[in-house]
Amino acid sequence: MENKKIILITEDEKALRNALDDKLQKEGFTILDAENGEEGLALALLEHPDLILLDIVMPKMNGMKMLKELRADEWGKTVPVIMLTNLSSADEERNRDITALEPTYYFMKTDIKIEQVVEKIKERLGMM
Repeated sequence: MENKKIILITEDEKALRNALDDKLQKEGFTILDAENGEEGLALALLEHPDLILLDIVMPKMNGMKMLKELRADEWGKTVPVIMLTNLSSADEERNRDITALEPTYYFMKTDIKIEQVVEKIKERLGMM
């Protein structure tokens, strides 16, 4: 039997984190949780998940800083990252910064359903 894919959810909004946890576990994924960028970075570098869901605005270390530090690591250079944010996509400078760090996908939380996130995760991990 194939090993379960591991997803790290780095999200400070507990309700969203729990909803993502529940949905992804039902889809057969193993879930790791972090509620800020410091926890997320430490878990990512320790556990090497197959994919990271990453919020941008979080306490202690924001998602941009976490992604930048992740990309500086040999393993972290290639891990797929899906960025989630409530920030306006009209902020061109931030969008350029995000694009430079090469996330796999970048979604506005208000514009996407959890099912769409699951679909993108499966697509990126070659499970479609």
